[in-house]
Amino acid sequence: MKNYLLMLFVAIATISCSKKVEVKGNFAGGSPLERIEFVEASGVATLPLVNMGVDAKGSFSGSFDAPKDGMYIMSYAGKTAMVYLKGGQTFNISGKAENFPNQFTITGDAKKNNDFLLEVQKFIQTYAGKINVRELVAKDEANFLKEADKIKTDIEKNIDASAKNTSADSEVVKWKKDELNASILGLMNQYETNHAQAAQDVAYKPSQKFKDAVKKLEGDSDRLLKEQPIYRNYLLGKLSPEIQTFSTTNKKEGELPSSMFSRFLDTKKDLSQITKDYLLAYVIGGDLAPGMTAEHAAAVANTIKDKIKDAGIKKDLEHLQFVISGPKIGEAVPTAKLIKQDGSDFKLADVKGKPTLVMFYASWNPYISEATIPVLKEVANFYKSKMDFTYVNFDDTKDQFIKTSNAMLKGLPGNNVYADGGLNSQVAKDLGLYGFKLPSFVVLDKDGKIASRFFNNLGDPELITALDKVSGLKAPTAQPQAQLQNDLLAPQPQAQQQQAPQPAPTK
Repeated sequence: MKNYLLMLFVAIATISCSKKVEVKGNFAGGSPLERIEFVEASGVATLPLVNMGVDAKGSFSGSFDAPKDGMYIMSYAGKTAMVYLKGGQTFNISGKAENFPNQFTITGDAKKNNDFLLEVQKFIQTYAGKINVRELVAKDEANFLKEADKIKTDIEKNIDASAKNTSADSEVVKWKKDELNASILGLMNQYETNHAQAAQDVAYKPSQKFKDAVKKLEGDSDRLLKEQPIYRNYLLGKLSPEIQTFSTTNKKEGELPSSMFSRFLDTKKDLSQITKDYLLAYVIGGDLAPGMTAEHAAAVANTIKDKIKDAGIKKDLEHLQFVISGPKIGEAVPTAKLIKQDGSDFKLADVKGKPTLVMFYASWNPYISEATIPVLKEVANFYKSKMDFTYVNFDDTKDQFIKTSNAMLKGLPGNNVYADGGLNSQVAKDLGLYGFKLPSFVVLDKDGKIASRFFNNLGDPELITALDKVSGLKAPTAQPQAQLQNDLLAPQPQAQQQQAPQPAPTK
């Protein structure tokens, strides 16, 4: 009996400490080529936590470890919705594909918190539609402060009423009130920045009462900083005039924004280090882009190493840079196991003797059959005398891999292999591969080492140069229409989460 009770307590403790979120859903009328992704919304270098397939009936399921309890961006068919999730929850969502993200239904133990958010957001949208920010900014300071306070009070009353109606957890209610405070701060920054011009009052300077109101709204600034991307936007907006002045007189030729911004932050003795880390991380995220030069990549890496002090932020930024830049040229290719159609093992590290072009792909990449494969056949036909080819599939199952490779790659020379587990596989982790990076291509030299950066466009002139170099051949000049654009290379989630819905009234 004692052993049974002990096991029961252990099981309860395990469940209560679990970070895993179980996801189940159905979007009627959805395409089986679409994917479901979740991104943690308050992070500084957010990447998809999971990539789930949708079947022919619009159903999907999966799970992921939630880094924290809080807001997550759910993406589907190029559209996004904000949802609140807690580790250990079951998240069930359903609706019509054509109506996402405007209409959907959530059930399971994530229901009450998300019902609360939906109820509040509907109120805010109606409320904000009745407010003219231009008129607010033109008001005298006393009347503006009165109106801003009324807006905050009205929305807070709705937050409290909605929390009671839905039995929402205190954490999500606090998060929503913090978001409201950050939004009102943004409105006050607009007033401080634009009132002089809007009211033709060039002598205007904010009073002590205005400054006190700002200080009260900021409250626990560290919590706002960590949880509210719009608060970071507010701080950047507040610093914008100083940043522009600094840039005009101090920016070096060819310097990246993150490098210049880090030097500007060195002059701001009034800002805490954690504030500097979060704001600099935002600017670094904007500098990280596919195809960035080795010089720029090194500059970003040095800024992360020398200027970011918070260990968690530094780790996230370093991982983001690895994902964007990929493994370094000259490194050995990962040794993670892949699978052939017959079930035998295969490793990229074993591909030696000839240079190799490796393609990473999945059947759900849009237009891959119509656009990628015809160009790939031309490339393979030209270089096949001097090079080998390997095609690594990241579909959700081995059966889908076999079906896809037989239909799509028929007649192409090379190795057809499968990464067991798709984007959750070890090779995907080793190479920093996510859905937005597929299809992608990399060149290996004859010793099996990385010989190029990762490319998303098979017709990229730099990729052709790399192929010519390792093969000793000289490809004909590609015509513009032969260049392949990767339709999956969407904006990074870092940019998406900084655009998270905010309740600041606008018109």
